[in-house]
Order: sequence, then C-alpha cells, then structure tokens
Amino acid sequence: MKYFENQILCGDCIEILGRADEPFADLVFADPPFNIGYKYDKYRDDRRSSEYIEWTRQWMQTCYKILKPAGSFWIAIGDEYAANVKVIADQLGLFMRNWNIWHYTFGQQTKNKFARAHTHLFYFVKDEKNFTFNQHAVRIPSDRQLIYLDSRANSTGKMPDDVWNTFSRVCGTFSERELWHPCQMPEILLARIICTSSNPGDFVLDPFIGSGTTAVVAAKYERKYCGIDISDEYAKNVRERISEMLGRKSSHIAFNNIELAEIERLFVEIGLSCEEYLSNNRLLNIFIKQFEHRMKDEKKYDPAIVASVLSGFKHYVFGKKAR
Repeated sequence: MKYFENQILCGDCIEILGRADEPFADLVFADPPFNIGYKYDKYRDDRRSSEYIEWTRQWMQTCYKILKPAGSFWIAIGDEYAANVKVIADQLGLFMRNWNIWHYTFGQQTKNKFARAHTHLFYFVKDEKNFTFNQHAVRIPSDRQLIYLDSRANSTGKMPDDVWNTFSRVCGTFSERELWHPCQMPEILLARIICTSSNPGDFVLDPFIGSGTTAVVAAKYERKYCGIDISDEYAKNVRERISEMLGRKSSHIAFNNIELAEIERLFVEIGLSCEEYLSNNRLLNIFIKQFEHRMKDEKKYDPAIVASVLSGFKHYVFGKKAR
C-alpha cells in the first residue's frame, strides 16, 4: 500500500484508513486521546461519554479491517474507558494475549484520591494461533541469574511480567521530550512493543501519531510506518522528527544505532545501575549474553566496549532516567 508506506498523513484516521482496499498493517499501536480534557492542537478531548465510546468503536473497527490476518493490535488507554475497549475488542473478534499495566512510577498528584501512575496496554491479535511474538526481543535476566547464582536458571533469561514498571514517563526535562505535544510515549517502551510484535520490513501503523514516537521507533528498527493525525502542525513536526532521527549517525564507532538503542533498552529493563556492571564482571557478562541473545547471537561483543556504553548511563537511577 504505497499510499500509506512511510507516510505521516494529516486527517481523520477513520476516513483515511477507509481508503485502503486490503489489509496492510502487521502491527497497529493506538494511543488515542483518553477523553480526560488534555489540551491538543485541534482535537477536543472532552466528548460526551456515549459519543466517545461510539467513536472508539469506529476507529477500532477501521483498524481491525486494515490489520493483516496474522497482525497484532496494541491499545494504550486510561482507566475511564479500558473496559469499553475490551468489550469492543471482543465484539470485533480480537483475541487478548495480555492486559498489561504500564506503571510509570509517578503521576499527577491529587488531593482527595490516590494519584494515578499507570496506563493500560492491551495486546490483541487477530488470529490466536498465528501471530508474531519475538520472545528473544524481550527476555531479561532473572533473579536466579543476577542474585542467586542458580545453575537451574534459563540462560536466555525470563519473560517480563505484565506490569511494566521500568519505563518512566517522558518528563519535560528529558532530552527526548518534544515540547510541542502535551503527552509522549517513551521510545524504549514502543521499542519493546515493536520488536516483540513485528519483524524488520513489517508495516507498523499508528492512527493517532501525536508526538511521533511510534513512527520514529518503527523507522529506527527498519520497519515501514504510517502515522495519522488531524493536526497539520503535529504531522509536520513528526516528519521533521523522523528525518532528524534517520540522519543521526551512530555515536559509537563499534555499534550501529539499533545496537545502541537495544543496549539502553536492556539496561533500563534490567534495572541495575551502571556502577554495578562496571564493578562486577559477572553481572557485565550476564548483560552481554542477554544482549547477544536479543540480537539473535549474530556476533559476539567485547565486554570492554559494552562497558564503555554502559558507563554513559550515569544519568539513570537504577534503570530510570534522572533527567
């Protein structure tokens, strides 16, 4: 579908995707407005509840139609409408593999109720027996490996839990923050989803591209992408963000951009400090073996060179960004 391939399109996603004459997306990631009053460029995030639910039904149905038979459908949503999303997905015939919780460790503070610090991440597939799931892309070392030195531990690591508590929100002080958009997903979180549920060359669609993170990460990991937004300004800024990322040369002579991104993602997902790796060869070797498995063991990596990259992560506090 050349009309959609590697494009950031401006307009209503239901109308634009309705132009497709056949399914083309291997992975859909949707992070729609939550209907909680965010101040967007054009979209009004304060619809009547019944109107919002019907609109959700329409865009989910449209995305379902352009999803390939073996495709995956991820949806990020808040508490208010998570149950509605699940009901609509059931009605469409999607199969839920996980109802993940992204616990982002800090949220807007409140005075008369508990502060919200999470988002729901639904993981659906179109065919419950035929889908892409690259477990090598998400496995992490277990406590048996890291702490207990247990010889029974799986050398390829363990699968992460369905509560994702290692990914911080993108704060205004973070270098990746795009200040022209009110909310932004972290790149390493999208990398987990994209690397797990698609392969290089696959097509990744985001019907609410917003700040552009989905398309940026898809392009970085050599996937085709399409993003849609009703804002001309957001669409223009996303195109510029993608262009800047594609023109960025690797900051390390020994690693390409994908390898550097995967070292950082694995570092965050494990949650140890860089000092622990630099002072403990056993932990460093576990990290390197997990990294090699994540890169499909296509080559071996020099511990000293990997350590030189990890030494640059001192701005993290136990895997979480401090700035």
